[in-house]
Amino acid sequence: MNSKLARMLRWRIALPTLLAGGMIMTISATSTVKPEPAATPEEARQFIERAETRLLDLVIKAQRTEWVHETFITDDTEAIAAQADEALKAATAELAAQARRYGGLKLPDDVGRKFKLLKHAVDIPAPSAAAEQTELSQILASLQSDYGKGKYCPEVPLKSAPDKKCLSLNDLENIMSTSHDPDELRRAWLGWHAVGAPMRDRYTRMAVLANKGARDLGFADTGAMWLSGYDMAPDAFAAEMDRLWQQVRPLYVSLHAYTRSQLVKKYGASVVSADGPIPAHLLGNMWSQTWDNIYPMLAAPNADPGYDLTDILKQRKTDPLGMVKYGEKFFMSLGFPALPQTFWERSMFTKPADRDVVCHASAWDVDFVDDLRIKMCIEIKAEDFLTIHHELGHNFYQRAYDKQPMLFRDSANDGFHEAIGDTIALSVTPEYLKQLGFIENVPPESADLGLLMRKSLEKVSFLPFGLMIDKWRWGVFSGKITPTNYNKAWWDLKREYQGVAPPAPRSEADFDPGAKYHIPANVPYARYFLANILQFQFHRAMCRQIGYKGPLHRCSIYNNKEAGARLEKMLAMGKSRPWPEALEALTGEKQMDATAMLEYFAPLKKWLDEQNKANGAKLDW
Repeated sequence: MNSKLARMLRWRIALPTLLAGGMIMTISATSTVKPEPAATPEEARQFIERAETRLLDLVIKAQRTEWVHETFITDDTEAIAAQADEALKAATAELAAQARRYGGLKLPDDVGRKFKLLKHAVDIPAPSAAAEQTELSQILASLQSDYGKGKYCPEVPLKSAPDKKCLSLNDLENIMSTSHDPDELRRAWLGWHAVGAPMRDRYTRMAVLANKGARDLGFADTGAMWLSGYDMAPDAFAAEMDRLWQQVRPLYVSLHAYTRSQLVKKYGASVVSADGPIPAHLLGNMWSQTWDNIYPMLAAPNADPGYDLTDILKQRKTDPLGMVKYGEKFFMSLGFPALPQTFWERSMFTKPADRDVVCHASAWDVDFVDDLRIKMCIEIKAEDFLTIHHELGHNFYQRAYDKQPMLFRDSANDGFHEAIGDTIALSVTPEYLKQLGFIENVPPESADLGLLMRKSLEKVSFLPFGLMIDKWRWGVFSGKITPTNYNKAWWDLKREYQGVAPPAPRSEADFDPGAKYHIPANVPYARYFLANILQFQFHRAMCRQIGYKGPLHRCSIYNNKEAGARLEKMLAMGKSRPWPEALEALTGEKQMDATAMLEYFAPLKKWLDEQNKANGAKLDW
C-alpha cells in the first residue's frame, strides 16, 4: 500500500470512487473505513526508538560520504554525497510525518523531547515530493562543491603572490591577513567574493524547497524551524539574541571607533571615513568577522607581551600534528581520556597538494561513538593553534554524550557545542604557555592591555557578524528579503550591525553571502554568536569553582581535574534536557549572560573609552 493511500484510509472516505491496485472500487458516500486504534504512549516510545535506529544508520552513511566529498571533491563524490543526503532528508520527512499520529498523547518527558527533536534532525528539511528531494540534495552538494573549488585567477598577478596564476581561499586569506596595500587587499577581496555570484539562482531555489520541507513539518518556514530549536518560542529566542547583543554593543562600539581612528591614521581619510563604516577589506579578514590580524596597527603603546605565539611555534619547529597534540594534552590535563588512534589515522590535518578539498575547519563524529576526526588545512600560526583547541572541543563533547540515545547525541543547544573549545582556548594564557615551556616568564600586568586588545579583535569584533548572518537568512526564508535584494539586504545588515561597507560598489549581479562558507553549506550561524557569549560565562564559572581570585583574563583551568569533572558532567548530558538545565549544571545560572564577557574586557573598555575621548572619535557610524 503506498503511503498516500494509507493516509487517505485513516479518515472517513466520502469519495464516489477510489483507484487502488489498478482497479476501480465503488464506495458509497456513507461508507466508512474502520478507524485506526488510538495510539498509546508505549507505541509512541517504540516508534521513536525505531526512528532513532533508522536515522542513526542513515546519518552515519551521510557522514561518511560527506567526509569523502569534502576531502576529495569530484563530480562523483558530489553525486554520492547528494544521494546520501537525499536518503537522510527523505527518511526524516517521512518519520516526522508519521510522528504526527502521536501528537496528542501525554508522553514521558524523554519521549516527548525526542519527538520534538525529530523535527530538527536536519537543518535543511526536504519536501515530501521525491523529485524535489533529489533536486534539493543535488543543489546542496553543488553549493558546497562550488565553495570548495573556488579560486581567484587574476589577469595581473597580485604582488604578494607573483608566481601564482590562481589563488585558493587559503592564499587569499594569507594576503588579507598580512598585506597593507589597500589596492591589493581590494583585489583579493573582490576576487574571492566573485565565487558567490554563480550560486545565486540555486540558493534561491534551495530556499523555496527548504521552506516546503519546513511547512511539511508544521513550521512557517525554515527560519522559524531554526528559531524553534532552542527550547523557547521563536520570537522569544530572537528577542534573547537581541538582549544579549544590547549587553555587549557598547563594548563593540568603543572597539569599532578606536579601530577606525587607527585605520584613518594608517590609510588616510580618502580611504577610511573618520565617522562612517569601515571598508571591509581593511580589517585583516576576508569577511571582516575578526580583526586580530591588524593588531599591530592597534596595539597600545608599551603593551607588547614580549612574545609572538606564531614565532614560538615556528622556532620550535612545531608541525601540524604537534599542534593538535598540544590541544589534546590540554583536555587530558582536565581528566579526559586521550583521543582514539583512529583520530590520528583518519583526520585531515593539512591541505593535500593533489586535489580540491573544503579547507574550512570542522570536527566530525562519523559513527556517533568514537570515530572522531578533524578536517583542517593547518598552518603554523597562533590562529590555527587556537582553532585546533576549538575543534577538539567538539570532539571531546561528542564523545562525552555518546552513551545518550541517538536524538540526544548533541549539545544542549548548538551554541554550547561551539563554546566548549573556545572556553578551553580562553585558558591559553601566558601562564599556560609558561607551563608548556613556550615562554620563560609570564609578562607583567602592564602587558595585559595588549593581550586583551588582541583577544577583543578576535572575540568582540565577531559579535555583530555572528548575529547578522542568521538575521539575513531568517529574512530570506520568511520572504522579507527577496531574491531581488539579497545583496542589498546583506550589506544593509553588515552596515547596521558591524559598521562595515564593501570596498567597491555591489549590485544584485553579486551574491556576497555565498562567499561565506556557512551560507552555501547551510550551517545555522546563531550558534557562533551564542558561543561567544557562553564561553566567557563558562570560563568565569569554572574559574570561580576552582577558587581563582585574580583578573578573569588571567585565569587558566589547565591541569585542573575539578574543573574538568564539572565540565564533563555538563557535556555528558548532551541534548537530553533543555539547555537552561545544562547551563545550570556548569555555571549555577539558568540564563545566558554577557556580563562575564564585559568583566573579562573591563580594563580594555576603560582604556578604549579614554582613547576615543582623547581622539575625539565618533562613536557609532
